[in-house]
Amino acid sequence: MISASRMDRLHIAFFGPTNSGKSTLVNALAGQQVSLVSPIPGTTTDPVRKTIELPGLGPCVLIDTAGLGDGSALGAERERLTRAILDETDIAVILEVPELSPMSQISGHWQQKPGENASNVPDFGTLAAQAGIPVIRYTRGESVESLLDRLVAVAPKEEQRYLTGSLVGPGSSVLLVMPQDSEAPKGRLILPQVQVLRELLDRGCVPHCCTPASLPAALESLSRRPDLVITDSQVFGMVNRALPADCPLTSFSVLLAAAKGDIRTFVEGARAIDTLRPGSRVLIAEACTHVPDTEDIGRVKIPALLRKKAGEIKVDIAAGNDFPEDLSPYSLVIHCGACVANARLVRSRIRKALLAGVPITNYGIALAALNGILARIVLP
Repeated sequence: MISASRMDRLHIAFFGPTNSGKSTLVNALAGQQVSLVSPIPGTTTDPVRKTIELPGLGPCVLIDTAGLGDGSALGAERERLTRAILDETDIAVILEVPELSPMSQISGHWQQKPGENASNVPDFGTLAAQAGIPVIRYTRGESVESLLDRLVAVAPKEEQRYLTGSLVGPGSSVLLVMPQDSEAPKGRLILPQVQVLRELLDRGCVPHCCTPASLPAALESLSRRPDLVITDSQVFGMVNRALPADCPLTSFSVLLAAAKGDIRTFVEGARAIDTLRPGSRVLIAEACTHVPDTEDIGRVKIPALLRKKAGEIKVDIAAGNDFPEDLSPYSLVIHCGACVANARLVRSRIRKALLAGVPITNYGIALAALNGILARIVLP
């Protein structure tokens, strides 16, 4: 049974020239066929992910990327997708094959040009190191056991961090307000709700759950006010009005922002909402891809609130790994809660926004600001 969700796992990505053996190595580490292996260059076209437990490392995600130096018509697009993987990479494994020369496409077939070197292949080891990612350079023929030892040696050592931080302790009474609208999966809770609820139980708290509609009844049923209320950000306004003024309030998205990103940067970035004017351009960045709903928080609700406040602004959507290289046209970036992304991806996007001089915030912080209650929200 997989005990950790994908975003909490160590992400190990494999980069290298076409036909350098990345897929073979990933399969060897996984002990099963994760990626299709073929002598035909360009077999791996899109990143392939495999969740797995590795000795000494625990829960991991292995990411097999498309080969570099691909001279086909799709080579540039494959390289773009591979570059995007760096944003979520915790450890980069660079396959070096000195004897392998670049491939050229001749008469519709891949062939190797004798005497050429791989100087045209981007050095992802250097790119990864520049982004602060630990790099392992692997030479074909090295044993899997040796590679595992090296992975263990460079793996980031992070202390356990709680989503709820110092906001709760053993015995704390915590009320969770969880909308069950059309965006909620039928018969299940969304991942952040599950994670927070499990954490509260593990920490010895006393959680109480309700929907927005049953919030008044839930409050009335408690013998004292809760020590903390955690709500879905999209009902911040309604929950705020129903709570006593001295009741600490936060949201699932705010907790994720603190755990995976930089909560102070997000709070500061939310101040840019007050500077938006008609014609301003805002980027809504989603870490996942999904079919939008009529109640979609990022594509419907937040844009509507922004336009109500600032007038007819321009809103662009970036989903999944699609995140613009050029952020200069934007007055503000609003990132999702990143429930399916790892911390490396969120922090990479924060860094890109800051380097571009563009304010960045997240759904929860932005919705608190748009509801005029940001000063009330407690941060972990």
